[in-house]
Amino acid sequence: QVQLVESGGGFVQAGGSLSLSCAASGRTFSSRTMGWFRQAPGKEREFVAAINWSGSGTYYADSVKGRFTISRDNAKNAVYLQMNSLKPEDTAVYYCAAGRLESRPRMVDYWGQGTEVTVSS
Repeated sequence: QVQLVESGGGFVQAGGSLSLSCAASGRTFSSRTMGWFRQAPGKEREFVAAINWSGSGTYYADSVKGRFTISRDNAKNAVYLQMNSLKPEDTAVYYCAAGRLESRPRMVDYWGQGTEVTVSS
């Protein structure tokens, strides 16, 4: 079992930055691919970024490539999402996830409860 708890969401103006964190519990964290998804109001949940167990492989949605950076610290059982140059269309609830996330079809085994990010224009 893996439990995921996100933090770091909030309100920011367009062009600003936010950093999200995900604290994970469970012995198998360091062996799992971790990632972030988001869901905007009225839209489906979508993939944002993923990182493999060692951190050597990272994967991004085209919409965030070059602006967001995913990282992890296995010693702290944590995964992070640094979001720069934020746009109003990045407004969403962001979810931490664990599973097979490197490519489609992505299979999520565990979800966090989500943290809200609001970007004003």
